[in-house]
Amino acid sequence: MSSIYSEIILDYYRYPRNKGDLPHAQIHARDTNPLCGDIVEMQLELDEKKTVRDVKFNGQGCAISQASASMLTELVKGKTVDDVRKISKEDVLSLIGGQLTAVRLKCALLSLKVLKTGVYNYIGSTDSTKDELSSL
Repeated sequence: MSSIYSEIILDYYRYPRNKGDLPHAQIHARDTNPLCGDIVEMQLELDEKKTVRDVKFNGQGCAISQASASMLTELVKGKTVDDVRKISKEDVLSLIGGQLTAVRLKCALLSLKVLKTGVYNYIGSTDSTKDELSSL
């Protein structure tokens, strides 16, 4: 991983954006990475058009897991639930930048898995949803 990406990750880790709680969130999900103990919780508050009005995350863990959660909150704010559903792992990895090992890949994608779990619980899940989430 290049030093510029390392600096960006450390900045988001040290100064997380959108960290906190949303007491009136319609979407809420939490998960852990059992390999390293990372924890990420995402909360989304929607407006009447099902657009993300506000988003917060909480958690603890390595710099990559927490930075990706912070970056993801910035990405989803203002998007519709349908747009959030379409965010791919490639989208998240482009935010993180650089090459990641398999273990670090799980750290980087934990927040996306949590976000999509919350969204799919909100809109109703299908069997293909479970397949998609298990691939993250």
